[in-house]
Amino acid sequence: MGEVVLAAKICHVPSMYLSELPGKHHGCREAAIAGHKEIGRRARELGADTAVVFDVHWLVNSAYHVNSGEHFKGIYTSNELPHFIKNMEYEYPGCPELGELIAAEANAVDVRTLAHNIPSLELEYGTLVPMRYMHMGVPEDQKFNVVSIAAWCAWHRLQDSFTFGAAVRRAIEKSDRKVVVLASGSLSHRFSDDRNAEANIHNWTREFDKQVDLHVVELWRQGRWKEFCAMLPDYAEHCFGEGKMHDTAMLLGLLGGPDYTKPAQIITAPFGSSGTGQINAIFPV
Repeated sequence: MGEVVLAAKICHVPSMYLSELPGKHHGCREAAIAGHKEIGRRARELGADTAVVFDVHWLVNSAYHVNSGEHFKGIYTSNELPHFIKNMEYEYPGCPELGELIAAEANAVDVRTLAHNIPSLELEYGTLVPMRYMHMGVPEDQKFNVVSIAAWCAWHRLQDSFTFGAAVRRAIEKSDRKVVVLASGSLSHRFSDDRNAEANIHNWTREFDKQVDLHVVELWRQGRWKEFCAMLPDYAEHCFGEGKMHDTAMLLGLLGGPDYTKPAQIITAPFGSSGTGQINAIFPV
C-alpha cells in the first residue's frame, strides 16, 4: 500500500539557479536551496521513492493534466526569464503507473483529468527547480521518480482542485509508492514592474502583499486551516496568487481541506523575490 510520507509548499524562484552562478547574485538564495535539500533529505529518510509536484508553471486551459512520462531528460532554458535560467541540465525517472492512477481517481469523482506519457511533453521549471536541489549530491539510485501535475489552472474552480488533491491522496494509497507531495508555487505573486525589477530582486512589490503573506504564514504556524481555506479565493485574487494558487488548494485537498489541523513547520522563512512572496514549509501528514 502506498503512502504520502511528506507534504510541503515550496518555492521555485529562478533566482535559485542564478544563485549558483558567478556574479553579483551568487549565493543570494542559499536559504531557499538549503530548504529544498532539507525537504528532500527528510523525504528520503521517511522512505520516499517518488515526488508528485503540483506545478503552477504548467499552464492548462481545459481539464486537469498529469505528466506521466517514463523518463525526463533535457537541457532547459526559461523562455520567461532566460537571463535567470539557461542551459540547466536535468534527468529524472518518471512513474506512469501512478500518473494513470491519479487520473482514474480524479475522473471517478467527476474531475476531468488526463494522464500523458508523451516524450515531447517536457517538464516546467516549477518542477525542475525543486527537483534540482532535492537531488543535488544524491546518488543516481536515490533519485525520486517524478510525476508533474499542471497547477496553473486558468479556467478552473478552486473547489475542484481541493477535490483533485483528495483524489491524488487516494491514488497514492492504492499504489506501491512512498511519495513526497510538493505544491510548487509562491505566496503573493505581484511581480515588480520592469523598471523596478532589478532593485526588487529581494523584496516584495507591495507592502500589502508582504503583510498578508506574513499573516497567512502565521495562520499556517497555528494550524488555522479552516480560516485559511475560507480566505484562499480572496487571497489568490487580491495578492495575485501564482496560478490562482491551485497548487495550494490541491495540497490542502490532499491533507483534508478545512478539516486539516496540523501546524505547518517553516523550513525557509518567508522572503521577497522579484516582488513576489516565497516560502518553504512542511505541512505535516
